[in-house]
This record gives sequence, C-alpha cells and structure tokens, in this order.
Amino acid sequence: MKRIAVLASGRGSNLRAIHAATRSGALEGVAEIVVVGSDKPSAQALVFAGENGIPTIALAREGRSREAWDEELLRRLEPHAPDVVVLAGFMRVLSGTFVAAYRGRIVNIHPADTRAHQGLGGYAFAFERHLDETTITVHLVDEGLDTGAILAQRAVDLRGVTSLHDVEERGLAVEHALYPEALRAFLNGLSTRS
Repeated sequence: MKRIAVLASGRGSNLRAIHAATRSGALEGVAEIVVVGSDKPSAQALVFAGENGIPTIALAREGRSREAWDEELLRRLEPHAPDVVVLAGFMRVLSGTFVAAYRGRIVNIHPADTRAHQGLGGYAFAFERHLDETTITVHLVDEGLDTGAILAQRAVDLRGVTSLHDVEERGLAVEHALYPEALRAFLNGLSTRS
C-alpha cells in the first residue's frame, strides 16, 4: 500500500474525495493518507484530517523564505515516509529543493488544461472566455508552474453555466472523480517500477 502525504491550503474538498476513495473507491487497498500538511494553520483540510485520525502538519508561511519553509516541511514529512506528495488545493509554489526531494512523486490537480492556462484562476479563465468546456488536468509537479507531465485529463461541460460558481461546481464534481482515479493509475505504475 502506497503512503500519501496530502498538502492543502483550504477547505480540502479534494482531500475528502481522496480519503473517501481510500475507504471504498478507486484507492481502496492501493493507498493510505499518512499525513496532511498545510501552509494555513486554520485550513479546514487540517480539521478534516484531525477528525479522521490523520496526523497533521500546520506550518505558517509568515516570516520564512520559500526555501526555508520547504526545508522545514521536508523535515516534518520525513517521519511519515510518504511515497507520494499529493497537492489538493495547495496554493504555494514548491521550491526546487522540495521538488528534487520528491522528483516524479509530486502530483497536482489543476482546473484547466495546463497547455492553455497555468497558475491561479483556472475556472475564471474558462468562465470569462465563455468556453463551452474546460479541462481538469492531473499532472506531475516540476520546477515550473503547472508545467509537469500530464497524467490524466477530463473535460467539463460548461454549456448553460451562468456564473463562476456554476463553473466551479461542475469542475469540482469532475475533480473529485478524476483525482482518485488518476492517483490509482499513477500509484499502480509506481508499484510496477519499484
């Protein structure tokens, strides 16, 4: 069974979907969440983890350089020995030091086709352009911003949406289904390579 560390900055909706999938879904018998970390000590993701008996790491950003913060996070992750680091609404760009420590084992989900839009505002990008569909992308993390190898993509039908909230709601439904499936395929691939 693969050991997952999840990093999240907010409410943790993808964390919840991944956790559910480890209990009775695409990740059952494949993976377990061994720790949840956040750059926001008040993040709902940490509350959810605590309520479910998952160890947490709360590491505020204030007063630290990105490099120093990442080095501290690496130190705190080490005792949990994660095979993979999963970003689930984690709103921090990881340093080259962190990426090097888990090269090829950091996975992110992005609310757009990473070839068309990188960075923040993926759903706003689709809504403001009145797109009929957008694409959710699961990808490996490298030193760039949403430039890593694509692991999986799925289209989101946006016809008939009237607000950014509608776009987000449809997109999140796809994210919550796609992320556990993509992680299963990725983790099974890791198993065959190790």
